[in-house]
Amino acid sequence: MITLANILAQTYYYGGGNDLFNTSSGGMYGSTTFIGMILIFGAMLIGGIVQMGLKNAFSRYAQEPAPITGADAARLMLRQNGLENVTVTSVKGQLTDHYNPLDRTVNLSESVYNEASVAAIAVAAHECGHAIQHATAYPWLGLRSTLVPIVNFGSRLGQIVLILGLVLLAAGSSTAVAWIGLALYATTTLFALVTLPVEFDASRRALVWLDRSGLATSTMHGQAGTALRWAAMTYVAAALSSLAMLLYYALIILSHASNNRE
Repeated sequence: MITLANILAQTYYYGGGNDLFNTSSGGMYGSTTFIGMILIFGAMLIGGIVQMGLKNAFSRYAQEPAPITGADAARLMLRQNGLENVTVTSVKGQLTDHYNPLDRTVNLSESVYNEASVAAIAVAAHECGHAIQHATAYPWLGLRSTLVPIVNFGSRLGQIVLILGLVLLAAGSSTAVAWIGLALYATTTLFALVTLPVEFDASRRALVWLDRSGLATSTMHGQAGTALRWAAMTYVAAALSSLAMLLYYALIILSHASNNRE
């Protein structure tokens, strides 16, 4: 994973030492560097705000009682949707809840599995929403599953090729290798964007079921909606972060291409 430390190191290298906006070097130039860094720090700021909001929402609604536990809510939702073949299990950790389409299991973190709270039943219903997506062949989920092996390959190889391309750019080479690396790395951004409709739809299904099942009062329904919206925003923040990083490196490459034409 490309981190902020990598960015700052590359800024120092391409910018010619301590002069961040050194326009005489063969790398990043003032305006493009500034725009790129603004994009990245903006995405980081949004991500931090979302994480704080998510933590506060779940801490608050974990204290709001619900009539049944997250595990019981998951089993009830699955049964009412004819998915008795999907198993509900408990996994260690916090916010480790997920649906596994390979073995058809709804995996709930220990607190969600065992606790009878608004946060627990909201998360459990959301994960069951993914199980229903799988059973009904929801197209966005199918597309995301198809992208998994491509992303695994592209993200690993893309980072290596991209870094190699940036090194070659600094040595005065063409931008071809860097563009190939960026294209491979872009698969992670595509995956993050495709994930958005999948997650929002799962939350929508969860809230519809909570309303129709009569399990949640109107107040609880609103609280569950707030918790799930914050959870969904983490995926939005991740997509923005990936997109910002993609644009950042694209600006570097375009700066070199422009310089080479002069």
